[in-house]
Amino acid sequence: MKAYVLFSGGKDSSLSAVLLKKLGYDVELVTVNFGVLDSYKYAQETAGILNLPHRVEFLDREIIERAVDIILRDGYPAGGIQYLHKSVIEILADRYKVIADGVRRDDRVPKLSHSEIQSLEMRKNMEYITPLMGFGHKTIKYLVDRYFIISQGESDTIMKSDYESEIRALIKARGKDPRDYFPKHIQSRVIGVKEGEG
Repeated sequence: MKAYVLFSGGKDSSLSAVLLKKLGYDVELVTVNFGVLDSYKYAQETAGILNLPHRVEFLDREIIERAVDIILRDGYPAGGIQYLHKSVIEILADRYKVIADGVRRDDRVPKLSHSEIQSLEMRKNMEYITPLMGFGHKTIKYLVDRYFIISQGESDTIMKSDYESEIRALIKARGKDPRDYFPKHIQSRVIGVKEGEG
């Protein structure tokens, strides 16, 4: 069965892809881009490192503009990122029958509730898989350390292909400082696979 993994090039989406492949899924990586930055190229590089096929889905810029409106209104990113993630999954659920992502048990945002997942699967006649949902921070760290070589640092210093990169660029384009809206946090990008674990 083919599974399309929403892919940023970070450790969580990379780990989801590797685990699904080991479970026998035919994995293809999908990076969403809204035309603000060509940030998808970082995910393309990581997909090559993982030796997995990759595609870019270019979605309507209005979706991310609306997410930025929400972030600027709220003064913090949670609501805007949640809106964006749910919108992306709703759109892609019309294109792919099995969608997976790197959402973890300890994540607050973005994260669909159990009832939202059930509704999505019933309405769209598809499957939504979150392979990391049962894993806590320590387990994720153990698995990432086993499989990957990663680059990590403050969010605005790591070149990545997640929603945040384009959101930050749009906030800046509107004359605001993204650091006023995003708390400091560490992000990662997979830059290598440990020998024998590809």
